[in-house]
Amino acid sequence: MGPRSTHGRSRSLSDPLSRALLPPEDESPYERDSRLQREERAKRINDAIDEQIKRDKAELRRQKNIIKVLLLGQSESGKSTTLKQFQLLHTPSAFHQERIAWRAVIYLNLIRSVRRILDALVPPDYPSVYHPDAYTHDTDDIDSFLHIDGPSASSSRSPRFDRYVKRLQPLLILEQRLIHQLAFPDEEDDPPAADLSPLSFPSHIGLPVPASQTYHTKGGELALRPTSNWKKSFSFLSGNESKSAHTGELRGWWEDPRDPVHVLRKCVDGEYGMRALWRDPEVRSTLERRRVRMEESAGFYLNDIDRITALRYIPTDDDVLRARLKTIGVVEHSFLVKGGGSNSKDSVEWRIYDVGGARQQRQAWAPYFDDMNAIIFLAPISAFDQTLAEDPRVNRLEDSMLLWRSVVSNKLLASTNIILFLNKCDLLKVKLEAGVSLAYHMPSYRDRPNDYDSVSKYFRNKFHALHYSHTPNRRRELYIHLTSVTDKTKTSIIISSVRDLILKQNLQYSRLL
Repeated sequence: MGPRSTHGRSRSLSDPLSRALLPPEDESPYERDSRLQREERAKRINDAIDEQIKRDKAELRRQKNIIKVLLLGQSESGKSTTLKQFQLLHTPSAFHQERIAWRAVIYLNLIRSVRRILDALVPPDYPSVYHPDAYTHDTDDIDSFLHIDGPSASSSRSPRFDRYVKRLQPLLILEQRLIHQLAFPDEEDDPPAADLSPLSFPSHIGLPVPASQTYHTKGGELALRPTSNWKKSFSFLSGNESKSAHTGELRGWWEDPRDPVHVLRKCVDGEYGMRALWRDPEVRSTLERRRVRMEESAGFYLNDIDRITALRYIPTDDDVLRARLKTIGVVEHSFLVKGGGSNSKDSVEWRIYDVGGARQQRQAWAPYFDDMNAIIFLAPISAFDQTLAEDPRVNRLEDSMLLWRSVVSNKLLASTNIILFLNKCDLLKVKLEAGVSLAYHMPSYRDRPNDYDSVSKYFRNKFHALHYSHTPNRRRELYIHLTSVTDKTKTSIIISSVRDLILKQNLQYSRLL
């Protein structure tokens, strides 16, 4: 074999890049150490860049397996109930563990309904029946409340209404306790009577609602921040239960003399109790004359008074779905859905965001628009004859349509899936069957039939036309559902369908990346 050729080596040494990488022939030891330090520093920087690229790729893969859904709609449109439906469908164990904590909210909803009725029965200029000096927090002595002297029955109001107000005054004082306990769940004591001065909203019957670190709407509704730990405080399993002095065993709430259930039960029976108030034909007639439809309000439990006030009452799923508790800010709920990722074995994390729908909270929507996979917009179509609580001059349905137009026309959302829930169809059907005319409140409906099928079709077409006219993306499909989100069975089917649709579209999108 002949001598090995050095042609390749010579060529490599003649290459400018190779020659540049070689150390200088006359390199001193000091220069060599400096060069090696520079090379080591450059290698660390290069390795850090490579590691960041790996993290970015991993984060991108992870983000493909995260689905973000934003719930939008005006206040009391059903957003919070829809969020509860997602919780019930995907995290049922956690939902069921929290049911007992909702007892206080349901009690408060029931009492607020009683207050609304009494306010409807009382003339605005009627003297207050509230006596601060008679107030006490000792519920062992609530029988004394049932006979507090009030104004004489010499007013133009029915004397029977006077008796209802005086008979049910303990409920209205209990309302104050519940509001304070929900607003300040970490405080063990009830508020002192001095803190219960009329601060928040006018009530014809004169009983105040206490001020708190939360705020109240114009109608005096309690509103809590998502960070509040009221659920933990009101949970029977929170570890705060008292023990029996005789057995040392944990006592149920029904054994605690300070529990709200005892005040409620004292006010159920009798000629002028809660049950009699709701069944009284004269009361019903007065409510109808003043266009107060209790059945349409959130947190309606008057048809379940006996069950709700039972000594050992535990809320059902349906009770929790109907419970009304206003929140300030953004409520987030996360859960995993198996088999929905780019890999069939992957789990997809869902993040559902419920943002406040009141007018003063709508500016909080925009920051969530840029990275949502889908928006579920809720429009309560039963509200065609109602006005906003924040502004009685504005029709609620017209407000929903304006909101809808602003959402579908937003360019940031041009590629975002939008699902429309035309909600509260159960209430719409009842209202139409009662003879309430849509054409009277919406002249554009004209002489069309005033039945549920015709009206719901009209609303579906109306919202669809607004989307078609204002969307920046005509290729975007619109999915419309007629819903009653308090209906657990029907809504679970709709939510499962919506979930599968969003998963499918997210999977298609992730494969394009």
